[in-house]
Amino acid sequence: MTFKNCYGIMKAMIARLTENYSELIESPYLSSFEKELLICYSSKNSSENDLRDALYNLSFFLQKHYHQKVIILIDEYDVPLQSAYKHGYYDEMTNFLRSVLSPALKTNDALERGVLTGCLRIAKESIFTGLNNFTVRTITSQFASDCFGFTQEEIDDLLNYYDLSNKREEMKEWYDGYLFHKTEIYNPWSVLNYIKELLGDREFHAISFWTNTSSNDLVRKYIENSTSKMKAEFEELMNGKSIIKKVSPELTYREMNFENKNDMNDDVYSFLLYTGYLKIKDKVYDDKGREIPNTYELVIPNQEVQYIYHDIFMKWFERYQREREHSFIEALINNDESKANRILQDVLMQSISYYDNYETFYHGFLVGFLSAGKYTVKSNIESGDGRFDIEVLPSSILDTAIVIECKHSKRLKELVADSAKAAQQIIDQRYIEGLKEEGYKNVIGYGISFYKKQCIITKA
Repeated sequence: MTFKNCYGIMKAMIARLTENYSELIESPYLSSFEKELLICYSSKNSSENDLRDALYNLSFFLQKHYHQKVIILIDEYDVPLQSAYKHGYYDEMTNFLRSVLSPALKTNDALERGVLTGCLRIAKESIFTGLNNFTVRTITSQFASDCFGFTQEEIDDLLNYYDLSNKREEMKEWYDGYLFHKTEIYNPWSVLNYIKELLGDREFHAISFWTNTSSNDLVRKYIENSTSKMKAEFEELMNGKSIIKKVSPELTYREMNFENKNDMNDDVYSFLLYTGYLKIKDKVYDDKGREIPNTYELVIPNQEVQYIYHDIFMKWFERYQREREHSFIEALINNDESKANRILQDVLMQSISYYDNYETFYHGFLVGFLSAGKYTVKSNIESGDGRFDIEVLPSSILDTAIVIECKHSKRLKELVADSAKAAQQIIDQRYIEGLKEEGYKNVIGYGISFYKKQCIITKA
């Protein structure tokens, strides 16, 4: 949450690392000063300056003791940067990591090899100033493309070993779909969790095991703050379609720090690609057949990631609806058709539909929207001389009840007429009288017509 806390955690990590090499304390090859520094590390008493040199010093001491150069492995180097970005100490963390990692990887004669993994490329963060002898393997690199997860061949071996070959299609549908250069890769974390569950229950159905990662918080932020254009693009993706985007080869969290939704740009999609929430489906070419640099057709990789998008969006949208449901019903009770229309239109525009552009979809949408508050919502109820779509009932019969009839317009220009027809149906079929006969003193009716994300409300 703070740089101070992060600094304390780093102290503890270095202390544990030092304790793993306790033999250095007795080494005849280390000076007394060097041993005192090790004791300082292990007791968590090191200053910030000492901590900045810790990785370099430890590798130097190990090389002196074992007479062999050292391999340094750093997993998810950019996770501290993500935390710093989220909690507001990004510059401090960038400077600190630079001072820790650059000496260890740049000017370290004891280093045999260093390997780092992360979602975002290292060069542009300026953490390794002047370091120019490293090789980067990304999702588009031909080399090491089979090293980022399980290949299809490995999955088949795994399923055969546990006699689970009948789960191959479900495994593929849920956890495959990542493309590194031309190699299809499965999410290894989710695959192993799925296998573990299957060994206990052969009928276990695949679920999303990748739902609580730190990057989900950023995805949630981008969905909640996205522009209307981006929401439309998210809708395309969630409906199984692709979008074409120019991808930034090097991206930093600093560039992702959008102050408001108007600042958001296509770098969001680069981030989603690098963190596994999108995949490259194909390259993009111009009208002369030439490949457009860094431009790709992007899709959601698999069912697991589809579930994450759906879960994040639905939780946000349900909250969004709850905040507006009371105002909508209040506007209907006050006969303010214009205000009610604006509120419902706004909620529709914020929704992500699945192209269920038919009457029963809108019926269900309205029931869900209206059920968020304190009113009782019922649908397809017999009243008067027919069966109306929705009734919104207050807790007391002395308060106002609402009858709603829905229509799905086939064309935009038919919205007004269809809304009026729905309102007239309420009158002709005596829906309001039917509720009054049940004991409700005040009842009003509205016809609502829908066309895609447009609507018109007419009072009966």
